[in-house]
Amino acid sequence: MILERALLVIRPGSEQEFEEAMERAREVLAQATGFQSFRLQRGIEQPSTYLLLIEWERLEDHMQGFRESELFVRWRELIGPYFADAPEVQHYGAPIL
Repeated sequence: MILERALLVIRPGSEQEFEEAMERAREVLAQATGFQSFRLQRGIEQPSTYLLLIEWERLEDHMQGFRESELFVRWRELIGPYFADAPEVQHYGAPIL
């Protein structure tokens, strides 16, 4: 299992629209091979910042299978217009504890 962590900074004032777009984007993501789970949480101190956690079966499922597919193009079309900055993405291996 691979955990993708993305920090998303959204244009202030567009949070509601972003959350609605993310609901549709989640349906696109769920079609990807190796997709396992999705969680989105909004920042408290910085409400225009979101933490996105996605579990993948393998790193390749995200980096090649999804990122190089038409699903990714559709995903970015839905949520990309709301980004204030490029997402900060990191991957983590299986839980240690």
